[in-house]
Amino acid sequence: MPDNKNDFTQGNIVTKLLKFMIPILGALILQAMYGAVDILVVGQFGTTAGISGVSTGSSIVNLVTFTITGLSMGVTVLMGRYFGEKKEDKVGQVVGGAIFLFILLSVIIAVIMLVCARPLAVLMQAPEEALDLTVLYVRICGGGIFFIIAYNVISSISRGIGDSSMPLVFVGIACIANILGDLLFIAVFKWNVAGAALATVIAQAISVILSIIIIRKRKPPFTMKKEYIRFSPEIKKFVKIGTPIAFQEILTQLSFLALCAFINRLGLDASSGYGVANKIVSFVMLVPGALMQSMASFVAQNVGAGLEKRAKKAMVTGMLIGGSIGIFITFFSFFRGDLLAGIFSNDAAVIMRAAEYLRGFAPEATVTAILFSFIGYYNGHSKTVFVMIQGIAQTFLVRLPMSYIMSIQPEASLTMIGLAAPCATVFGILINVTYFIILNKKGKLEN
Repeated sequence: MPDNKNDFTQGNIVTKLLKFMIPILGALILQAMYGAVDILVVGQFGTTAGISGVSTGSSIVNLVTFTITGLSMGVTVLMGRYFGEKKEDKVGQVVGGAIFLFILLSVIIAVIMLVCARPLAVLMQAPEEALDLTVLYVRICGGGIFFIIAYNVISSISRGIGDSSMPLVFVGIACIANILGDLLFIAVFKWNVAGAALATVIAQAISVILSIIIIRKRKPPFTMKKEYIRFSPEIKKFVKIGTPIAFQEILTQLSFLALCAFINRLGLDASSGYGVANKIVSFVMLVPGALMQSMASFVAQNVGAGLEKRAKKAMVTGMLIGGSIGIFITFFSFFRGDLLAGIFSNDAAVIMRAAEYLRGFAPEATVTAILFSFIGYYNGHSKTVFVMIQGIAQTFLVRLPMSYIMSIQPEASLTMIGLAAPCATVFGILINVTYFIILNKKGKLEN
């Protein structure tokens, strides 16, 4: 069993949740900085076409990254469940199966990204000036996708044992390496987009290598054997949990790719402005993202231990914490989006377009904290099929249709396109509340 500080089945909920959540939030902040530095340095030392190339290319890479993160959530939940059930002997088998599966996936994904980079960039309607740069970014990241995937899997394993501090260390290493790499390759060598992609891959490689060294020197709370690294029954279990989450992430990221394509049609300034705004959005979504990840681990342990009332209290606590912080972020993003955008670019047109998008997107910081607390709660119960369904409903019934309709209007407004996100989230909250009421009436969330 994890030590007492990582045992979520006892102690004050607010204290335990915050202590677990803060390192996850710190890791996500560093990860957002990691991605933002590419745009920032290219914006200052590269070209406007370079901003568009990194923005569009990173959207494609994010499709892979978030899909793997969703699938690896199954590993986190299953490990947490086994710890709650006092079945520590099963945890090593879960980890071994995860290593086997994700190595195999990294090979397949690398081939696809290297071969299909240009068709993907064309499909994304990358502006002509940025097409070749987008292809270059995707191919370089594809060549190093093993390290990008490995980082996310290692982090999910750490969260599964209730340790959120090690992922913070891992991403901190990657962030420092990426900043140094960007400054060297872009500011000094003038490699523009190629420099951003190389810095990303090298930084992830350094992080993964050092994280493995650190983990081997620490004694994990489970037994790990080489023979566990194989195709095992545990793979089927965590894939069953993680696949709906991963599928939802695929569809969500595809919707973001579609949104990027809609905006790319509006010209280079709009494309680059959205690229800058998207990096700011990654910071806006930090607290909800940390809530969702920590909630899944917290709830999984309590469900395994038969403490459903405690799991519900954790969900409500998460909503209150996230919503309170979200209100402040919403107001700042709405009224001072230009100030935030100015950090990433000196181009007045790009700054104006980025701020325009943020005005519509701003409410998302508040409403997503509520939605993601629900999602973390359901993931902790392994009700990932429902999570997938509600995600699909949000994407295809609200976010995509509204974004597309707004993008084809005369003098299309990025504010109205950005507003599609919080509208979809409110719709998702209504679905989640309805499902929660139904499950409680049927007694399916009681011990």
